[in-house]
Amino acid sequence: MKGKVVVITGALGALGKVVAEEAHSRGARVTGIDHAAPQFAATAERIELGGVDLTDAAQAKKAVDAAAAHFGAIDALINIAGGFTFETIADGDPKAWQRMYALNVETALNATRAAIPHLLNSHAARIVNIGAMGALQAGSGMGPYAASKAGVHKMTESLAAELKGKITVNAVLPSIIDTAANRASMPKADPAKWVAPEELADVILFLASDAASAVTGALLPVNGRV
Repeated sequence: MKGKVVVITGALGALGKVVAEEAHSRGARVTGIDHAAPQFAATAERIELGGVDLTDAAQAKKAVDAAAAHFGAIDALINIAGGFTFETIADGDPKAWQRMYALNVETALNATRAAIPHLLNSHAARIVNIGAMGALQAGSGMGPYAASKAGVHKMTESLAAELKGKITVNAVLPSIIDTAANRASMPKADPAKWVAPEELADVILFLASDAASAVTGALLPVNGRV
């Protein structure tokens, strides 16, 4: 990743922080984009753009263009921004479906559309999205979330075909990620069987690297220690 310019959405979340730190440690120049306020002062190798609503196409474009202007290029876009809800179809809020679509599909779509013109100038351009194992076979309470992540899967496949030979486009499909929020919501579960953010970061950054030049259109499950 040395010298690569990487843009990460959702960079201040549990997974985003780990991916941003690992990319930076491998020599990448990193822009983190998030709805939350920046947490670190800008350096020559890393900046954070906070207060960005990626469900708004104009805000997404402004942030991505700012990242490209700061570093002079974009080589990889990693779409981590998203959300989760657990609601049954019969008793849940119908608005949850629109909210999940906005947080999981529109954020990735808007950032991707903004980044494509910059990525086309890179000799090894990459887009990596975050799907979900739960979208392959959704259980009870997973309807709105799984439907939105299924949208991410299909967007990934379609865009990979659209950009074949120009930009690789892949998605990782984690099972349960070992985060503080998931531990709090599932206190009786065994987090040792979940996916560690560091493990997921390794897979994401492989797909964003030169070594993954032959991989595009992949939906890669990351199951943890099942």
